[in-house]
Amino acid sequence: MAWNEPGNGKDPWNRGDKEPNDLDQIVQNWQRRLSSLLGGGGSSGRAPGGAGGYILIGLLLIAWGATGVYRVDEAERGVVQRFGAYTETTMPGIHWHLPFPIESVDIVNTNAVQNFPFRTEILTADEQYVFIQMVVQYRRTDPVKYSFEVVDPEATVQDVTESALREVIGTSELETLVTGERDQIAQRTLDTLQVTLDQYESGISVTSVSIINLDYPQDVQAAVNDTQKATNDSARFQLEAEKYAKDIIPRARGDAQRITLDARAYQDRVIRDAEGEAARFVALLTEYQKAPRVTRDRLYIEAVEQVYGSTNKVLLDSAGSGNLLYLPIDKLIEGASQRQSAQELNRLTEQSRTTSPERRLELEDRERRTRQ
Repeated sequence: MAWNEPGNGKDPWNRGDKEPNDLDQIVQNWQRRLSSLLGGGGSSGRAPGGAGGYILIGLLLIAWGATGVYRVDEAERGVVQRFGAYTETTMPGIHWHLPFPIESVDIVNTNAVQNFPFRTEILTADEQYVFIQMVVQYRRTDPVKYSFEVVDPEATVQDVTESALREVIGTSELETLVTGERDQIAQRTLDTLQVTLDQYESGISVTSVSIINLDYPQDVQAAVNDTQKATNDSARFQLEAEKYAKDIIPRARGDAQRITLDARAYQDRVIRDAEGEAARFVALLTEYQKAPRVTRDRLYIEAVEQVYGSTNKVLLDSAGSGNLLYLPIDKLIEGASQRQSAQELNRLTEQSRTTSPERRLELEDRERRTRQ
């Protein structure tokens, strides 16, 4: 027969005929046990008492009150909170506050400088990546704002630092950052970071921002090195071209001026020669008109003398002699000159072998001129 059928008479939640203990009875039993432990004794219907219970309660109150004693060091400030609300700021020394959970104290060190390292890769204004590694140093100057205005100050410093750095890097080009504005990045980041933290009322003062490394990412370092090398080569070629231009242009101007002066001198000389020839011809014409035959004979003799004087041929009168004697004076003189040149060349060669490199260069130059 099922338990729920009519006439069964059984309750599935029935745990027997035993009645449950009354709640008052349970409380009285615990009171008697506590009273026996404290030595007070008593009947089952009376609350615990005796001197031992009051002493224990007093000790517990003293211990609870002692938990409110705290110490603030010289570089610290104590922020007292009552039920989570700000109450006061305590200075260095020994202080007491209402024990937990009524009041609590946050000890904030206002002089210690905290270091926050930061490193990231940021996109520049010309869409290039730059790797930057820096250290931010800050102090907790306002303990009240530090404790209440910002939920997580350290995370806030990290987020604001990244935001300020991206604002500075993102508005500048890569080449400018790596070369020209490298020294200005730290100061610009510090200023932007401090302004943002002041707007948040975080109670944090940034003391310094130090750039440890600012360079191209390692993935593109090889390409950057090639680009830098090409830039250096371009600058070097430009300097060499400018140097060549500064050398060749003044030299060309000097040559042009020299040629101009030579041309003017030649012009003057030709004019003077022409004028002299004309004057000489006029004077000769005057003499010819005075003595024509004498003048013609003198002109003929001068012409023959000039022709024979500029030739290497030797004319000998062999009339009345069977032998023709000829002494080639010009060839003898030319041969003697060649022998002297050869001796000088040999002497310079011997000297160049036994002298210093500088002296050897000078002797070789003289030898070259001698051969020419």
